[in-house]
Amino acid sequence: MTAITVDTAIATDNEILADLFTSGGMAKMMGTIWLILCAMVFGGIMDAIGALAKISSFMLQLFDSVFGLFASTVFTCIGLNFTASDQYLAIVVPGKMYSKAFKEKGLAPENLSRTLEDSGTVTSVLIPWNTCGAYHSGVLGVSVGEYFVYAIFNWLSPFTTLLFAAFRIKIRQLASK
Repeated sequence: MTAITVDTAIATDNEILADLFTSGGMAKMMGTIWLILCAMVFGGIMDAIGALAKISSFMLQLFDSVFGLFASTVFTCIGLNFTASDQYLAIVVPGKMYSKAFKEKGLAPENLSRTLEDSGTVTSVLIPWNTCGAYHSGVLGVSVGEYFVYAIFNWLSPFTTLLFAAFRIKIRQLASK
């Protein structure tokens, strides 16, 4: 544990490698690691007290159609990216929340998987206090607001998912037995 948490310095004449080798290692990432751990604890508590089940039942009551199910999933993923501050929670929690609903609608599981990725994964870097947004901002050396405009795929992806759901493009059904 000491080897991965202390500063490491490897002597080299290459300026780029010297910068890489002295960047701080895991100790420099502890802020992000703590944020991930806190977000996971938050998600566990929300699941244990039944809040996630309550939220999913409310969201499913708002929409009864297939499009509504996709919209609920997209909004839940983005909402969790904002509130839970962690990409993993924004993928795993809605996946658990909506897997039964997708099955009941006769939709293949890859629809849920694609929707989780299109809305939970790619939007996480657009939120400054999310672990992904904080990490990317730190690595790039610019604020999320500065690269947001250029991250077209990231903010366009959820809209494309909803468009595909509305017109039933590439929406796979469960195979009949």
